[in-house]
Amino acid sequence: MLVPPRLLPTADAMPDPLDQPSAALKVPAVKPPHIPAWRQAGLRYHTYGWFLRQKFGCRVHKVSLDGGFTCPNVDGTVAVGGCVFCDNRSFSPSRRLPRRSIAAQLALGIDRLTRRYAAQRFIAYFQPGTNTYAPVARLRPLFEQALEHPQVIGLAIGTRPDCVPEPVLDLITELARRTYVWLELGLQTIHDRSLDWMNRGHHYDAFLDAMARSRGRGYDVCAHVILGLPGETREDMLATAAELARLGVQAVKLHNLYAVHQTPLADDVAAGRVRLLELEEYVPLVVDFIERLPPHCVIERTFGDAPPEMLLAPRWCLDRPAVRKAIEAEFARRDTWQGRTCDAAETYSLQRR
Repeated sequence: MLVPPRLLPTADAMPDPLDQPSAALKVPAVKPPHIPAWRQAGLRYHTYGWFLRQKFGCRVHKVSLDGGFTCPNVDGTVAVGGCVFCDNRSFSPSRRLPRRSIAAQLALGIDRLTRRYAAQRFIAYFQPGTNTYAPVARLRPLFEQALEHPQVIGLAIGTRPDCVPEPVLDLITELARRTYVWLELGLQTIHDRSLDWMNRGHHYDAFLDAMARSRGRGYDVCAHVILGLPGETREDMLATAAELARLGVQAVKLHNLYAVHQTPLADDVAAGRVRLLELEEYVPLVVDFIERLPPHCVIERTFGDAPPEMLLAPRWCLDRPAVRKAIEAEFARRDTWQGRTCDAAETYSLQRR
């Protein structure tokens, strides 16, 4: 059976919109874009200090703790010699001191940070080495000892993405039910050729696996990233930012590649085989990177440094106030902010971790 086509009204029969009731002309209201609270507070990006004060209502600082761990690319499990840039003493105050118990390290660190910064609460930060590179039977007493201090309100556990087996993640999940926990994963870059260059002993797929197995466990994940790795272009580095946005990490630490004495990287820099970024190159990269991260992501660090006596280059990172000022000035010059070029539709929300 043929159905006759429906006849369209002629132009004379078409209703004139101007003759219709005003209700027919209403345009759906456009929901204004959400402005994050940190932007309302006048910040250009979601700073770690602001995040901690909002979450805990007081001044909070990390206390670096040394649990005595090594790394699988040091002891021969996946490689030998460690990362080409690494001397744990250069970035971890706790490894530059004589080894003490966790309780003694906490007491010393809390006293120093209280006097220097008037800090009120503390996050116990297991920093040097790979702090999940041990059986649960060894890890649990160390973490529990740190949480016994009445001023400690959380844990930060620095580790590698290839060193988080299920029993260890189960332990961290258990701790996260009682206290606030950051799992800090050393991503460094998404590019396997760069990971091979630095002698990491794992590839990007290890980070993807660790992220997938961390979702829904109740702790937050912070990714460590290095900008200025040899052979990486601006596009390569920003691809890492785009991936972190897609994965929905809760925090990022940015480090400029720097060389400390008595490392393979120091030898390469001294011989002219590796060139490190100048401040004028690094600052725009930082802003480009942060522009691509979603607003919920906390920026724990924007650059790294080392003790002056250990640092070979670049020396500009020793002037912390000047570097911070340069980064803030670049944000202001561009009139930009975190998340400005991030496609929120392609990112996970904070609640989907």
